[in-house]
Amino acid sequence: MKSALFKHRSIRKFRPTPIPAETLRDCLEAATRASTCGNMQLYSLVVTREEALRERLAPCHFNQPMVREAPCLVTVCADVHRFSMWCEQREAEPAYDNFAWFLNASTDALLAAQNFCIEAELHGLGICILGTTIYTAAEIARILELPKGVIPLTTIVVGYPDESPVLTDRLPLEAVVHYEKYTDYTAAEIDELWAEREESAETKRLLEENGLPNLARIFTERRYVRRDNLAISQSYFALLKEKGFFNNN
Repeated sequence: MKSALFKHRSIRKFRPTPIPAETLRDCLEAATRASTCGNMQLYSLVVTREEALRERLAPCHFNQPMVREAPCLVTVCADVHRFSMWCEQREAEPAYDNFAWFLNASTDALLAAQNFCIEAELHGLGICILGTTIYTAAEIARILELPKGVIPLTTIVVGYPDESPVLTDRLPLEAVVHYEKYTDYTAAEIDELWAEREESAETKRLLEENGLPNLARIFTERRYVRRDNLAISQSYFALLKEKGFFNNN
């Protein structure tokens, strides 16, 4: 029997019903049980329920209605600040202000985020992961008063669903699984792996709306375009340096 993971879908319409404190605590405690580098827990979860603060965060997420409608936002952060403070207070010299430890902290944080989401769905809650956090990380860091060594990675919108969308498609298992070692794709295999998605009614609708000949062009010319990609990358890179993740001495 397949688990609830196979029924996961992103929810973008929420009822305003508050999440009971005990339920939210269960989700947060589940997050802390995720695997973590050296048992260091290099992450922080900033839980925002206050309406006025969610209102301030809304423009950071392109004013998507769910940011205001859902009763709770959780901003997931890579955090080497807390562990470094602990080291310093015990006369141990931390060396976690570099890119390697940004990667370790990011891994910790995203594992914790996934645990949170799984537990939330088991409680009947809906979630949506917001990629916009990367786009506006500097402003989110300012609003949430994140200190040096703490940087936003993603945001989870969580609450009781006010919709039941269909499951979105996924590439076949053969697209993402490699046994024993990586086996590169032939051009024919790439065509086959994307065939079902490219031939779907949703793709045909998108092509008609955008006046483009194929789905790949929608990604490169409409959704994630070069100029935006570079601007986001430059902005996040600058924030990484500001937050102290590039000490190479």
